[in-house]
Amino acid sequence: MTMHPAPVDAGSPVIAELERMFGDFPDMPAEAILKQDLLRQGIAFEESALQVASGYKPKDYFIFSFDLVPMRDMQHHEAYRSPEEIRMTGGPYELRPTIVSVRVNPASPYVVRIVEGRLALTCGATTLAELEFPPIPEYYQHSLSSGLKISQIAPAIEWGYLVYLTVYRLCQYWGKEEECRFCDLNENFRQQRDHGREYTAVKTIDDVVEAMALINAHDTVSRAYTVTGGSITSTLQGMGEAEWYARYAEAIESRFAGRWIPKAVVQAFPKNEVQLLKDAGYRIYHPNYEIWDEKLFDWICPGKARYVGRDEWMKRIVDAAEVFGPEYVIPNFVGGVEMARPHGYTDVDAAIASTTEGLEYFMSKGIIPRFTTWCPEPTSDLGRQEGPSLEYFVKLLLAWRTTFEKYNLPAPPGYGRPGVGNAEFSVSAFMDVIRVEKLPKGREIAPI
Repeated sequence: MTMHPAPVDAGSPVIAELERMFGDFPDMPAEAILKQDLLRQGIAFEESALQVASGYKPKDYFIFSFDLVPMRDMQHHEAYRSPEEIRMTGGPYELRPTIVSVRVNPASPYVVRIVEGRLALTCGATTLAELEFPPIPEYYQHSLSSGLKISQIAPAIEWGYLVYLTVYRLCQYWGKEEECRFCDLNENFRQQRDHGREYTAVKTIDDVVEAMALINAHDTVSRAYTVTGGSITSTLQGMGEAEWYARYAEAIESRFAGRWIPKAVVQAFPKNEVQLLKDAGYRIYHPNYEIWDEKLFDWICPGKARYVGRDEWMKRIVDAAEVFGPEYVIPNFVGGVEMARPHGYTDVDAAIASTTEGLEYFMSKGIIPRFTTWCPEPTSDLGRQEGPSLEYFVKLLLAWRTTFEKYNLPAPPGYGRPGVGNAEFSVSAFMDVIRVEKLPKGREIAPI
């Protein structure tokens, strides 16, 4: 059982809700609960903290905005000055090191400021944790022969563990009739371009391989890379989606076989196209299903429903386990989006029950879904509403962990270290809540 310290500020409704969750879920780490609330509500920065951040790795906007306000509404130009992540420790809850993705929200009750000369996470008058910002990778000092910054081609996230290669920054599910309603990929591309940022739509294989060569030469922290981008419903450069994305792993692995664990985040393909990815060198396949509920899938993911269909999508995920092996198929769902208005669930427990059906369906087959925390990005179709309550996310973590332990599953490979105080994954706390002591014997540490 996780022990939580005594209350620190009963006058703050935000802290009061945190401590209600600590009391209602005593075996859920305080770190995970606070992490989910930061992801849910975003983080604000005082100017003094942003000045410190200038010496650390900034947000690279590697695929989505992951912000709760558009860039035009930000104060202090946080978009390009905020750190990619924070790592919080100590404070009144004696937090173990916990990495959290930064989602900018100037109106957040959580504010990063300088307290007694040190970076701190605060809520009202209460200092909740001491903070660190991620270091700038050494390889960021280098430029590519094309003139592009390496950070635009191969940015680092998860405190340097993961190189994120968004090789196609648009999606061919166009407009409200096709785009996933939670997604701001296309709008974020436009937003970045409108603000004058170097933001390459299609990353060439030559640039990607050159970037990975520089990382190989100058970096010892990264352990995995993700190749991803928007869906390709017809062709891109004369190729279908599976063929197009397969080429990147082929090119990287032909030069640096075994240096990183390669991951593909793409659509759910028929088995023969999944085999293309495996043959290209990918070791982990993420055919994200986004939301389990059958009726809500059609509303939330209209393009995927139209081109593939919900039942076929789920079947393809299961079929992919025959190619990659079950534990190497790790589909993502968007935690919380099943409560989106106007058609989503209004009751937290009903929403959790629905999502748990999906967890049971996949985990019973050895497939381990993971989730990202829904961030209602304002340029997405669902972005003009608040997300679910903190209680929802704590119950989701509990449902995920309970189902995971029920089927005695190993820690997901390609996600770094599991467990509170260890996890690098920053956009949800699913890795933080894994209890290492309950993992299968001999599988306490996931393959890198």
